[in-house]
Amino acid sequence: MKVVVTGSAGFIGRPTVVALERAGHEVRGFDRAGDPADTIVDRSRLSARMGGCEAVVHLAAKVGLGVGVDDLDDYAWHNDYGTAVVLRAAAAQRVPRIVFASSMVVYGEGAYACPRHGPVRAPARTVPDLAQGRFDPRCLTCGSPLVPGLVREDAPLDPRNTYAATKVHGEHLLASWARETGGLGVALRFHNVYGPGMPRDTPYAGVAALFASALARGQPPRVFEDGRQRRNFVHVRDVAAAVAAATDTELPAGVTALNIGSPSVTTVGAVARALSTALSGPEPVVTGEYRLGDVRHITADCRAAEQVLGWRAAMDLAQGMATSFPRA
Repeated sequence: MKVVVTGSAGFIGRPTVVALERAGHEVRGFDRAGDPADTIVDRSRLSARMGGCEAVVHLAAKVGLGVGVDDLDDYAWHNDYGTAVVLRAAAAQRVPRIVFASSMVVYGEGAYACPRHGPVRAPARTVPDLAQGRFDPRCLTCGSPLVPGLVREDAPLDPRNTYAATKVHGEHLLASWARETGGLGVALRFHNVYGPGMPRDTPYAGVAALFASALARGQPPRVFEDGRQRRNFVHVRDVAAAVAAATDTELPAGVTALNIGSPSVTTVGAVARALSTALSGPEPVVTGEYRLGDVRHITADCRAAEQVLGWRAAMDLAQGMATSFPRA
């Protein structure tokens, strides 16, 4: 199978190309790092690269939190317009399948239940609560702290920052493309991806890389809130394997959305401690700081990916962290 991969030279793109080639596919990369002319908004170059292809893996995006308004237009240009250009080029070349890199951020907060009122949607956290160290969302009916659970793909989408909004819109554009063309789309909602080659000291890098950067400078990792934020950390090689599976698994027409995370749930504080141990660095410092746009708990129910793709994350977190951020 001939496959175009946008963002092929990126953190997730590089191992994805390797996984696809190992599966026997012919990969055509599209990335400014390989050729500065390969911009995601250049439809003519994209269309030419897609000629004769049977699938497109769309990984290219402006990544990060997007918590302010100063870069709203930049996110929309690269992610919303860029995805629309990819989809239009794919339609022009009659590419039958697109695998789209979505994100856990489309959910906003994860799944929650009130001890008294059962499953409820988590409201936005308030500044007074955060300032007083009440970090868990509260039930709107009784005020009790909500208990986090695993979020499934049928959960309502609730983007809480600019980046999240572009990923939701990307999924909607993919659905429109699939309806108009009869094509097959797969939206892979990546959870906390880490691994070798992860960009450091950027909003997208995630806490693992930011903690590792601090330790490399001889400084303790700084953990926001109380460190008990629950996450799924999934190794980039496992993510690449999921993308490869989504590229050639037989699926129904339309769009299939799948969580891509690990079966184990950990906390941000535990990741900081594991890295401090692995890198023989100072113990983490829990600061109590907060950012209003941050999500408290988001952990994935990944059973659908296992059932649909036959995929399951294999890398153990401790091993993955030790090999991803080796001692200098």
